[in-house]
Amino acid sequence: MQHDKHTQIDEWIVDYLNGTLDRNAFDRLTQWASETEENRRYIRQHLELWFASEEAAKNISFDKEKAFQRFLERTAVAKENEIPVADIHVFEKRKERVYFGSWKTYLRVAAVILILLLPFVGYWQGKEAVRHSFSDIVVEAPMGARTKLYLPDGTLVWLNAGSRLAYSQGFGVDDRRLNMEGEGYFEVSRNEALPFEIQTREVGLKVLGTKFNFRNYSDDEEVTVNLMEGKVSLHNEVKSMPELYLAPNEKMVMNKLTGEMIKTRTDASRSNVWINDELFFDEDLLEDIAKRLMRSYDVQIEVADSLRDRRFYGSFTVMGNTIEEVLSTIASTNQMRYRYENGKYILY
Repeated sequence: MQHDKHTQIDEWIVDYLNGTLDRNAFDRLTQWASETEENRRYIRQHLELWFASEEAAKNISFDKEKAFQRFLERTAVAKENEIPVADIHVFEKRKERVYFGSWKTYLRVAAVILILLLPFVGYWQGKEAVRHSFSDIVVEAPMGARTKLYLPDGTLVWLNAGSRLAYSQGFGVDDRRLNMEGEGYFEVSRNEALPFEIQTREVGLKVLGTKFNFRNYSDDEEVTVNLMEGKVSLHNEVKSMPELYLAPNEKMVMNKLTGEMIKTRTDASRSNVWINDELFFDEDLLEDIAKRLMRSYDVQIEVADSLRDRRFYGSFTVMGNTIEEVLSTIASTNQMRYRYENGKYILY
């Protein structure tokens, strides 16, 4: 009977490492682990045996039957040769190899180890604690510059000047969620199992695989999303309303103060020209245009209250055009004037 019980425990361990263990079985496994130190030692030993196998360091999918058979064979060999029980310190020394080899396996075993050390902590709380223990990776684009990078899932990102994004080291394991401030152009790798999400204070964005431009600087009056390909869903964090969906060549503009979201048709291909050192204003507020110029040219600009609601359309090349030339072109519309005073440009 004892042999049958351990066979069941062995099956649960294999299912857990494969990611197929259901909630009921996991509760029974953790209950068994919490009963005695001998039980916890049994699981620790078998986890260590599993990670001694060459497959554990590779990011591959396991065949359940073959994996279980190999697991039993290794257990038998260990007993025959009296391999000593490994403690948590040995596992910590080997963790780096697993860490780079397979994120999914690392998360699962880290969760099990946590439960063995704190047997009365539930699985879901333990998993969250492990996930939150990862340090965030932060990428920033300084004023007057742009940054190009690839996320762990292969997504291409361009960050505009003064932008910042942060994502967990576990990005792409259980989710593809990041926090962002500023402007970014994204070419998202498609993964229907893990939607790609951007979270800001005002808007939550979710896609499967697509190309879009997202702008939400903390000091801007508006949030803007332009969609080139695919489909985007937008969740309003300011006020309650149904999710808003964008199709290619559609644009969403949100008023941060009121939470109002407006969808219009547009030529979305122009929205990311900034990655080629160009500026494009599509009926943008002069207040937000001034902030974009400050980030691009690293200068100070002040806008008179009487001009805050003015909107402008136009495009400029940053390289080869000074800030004075850009301001002069905008002023040629006779909608504003400017002067340089005390180290900053004043628009009035």
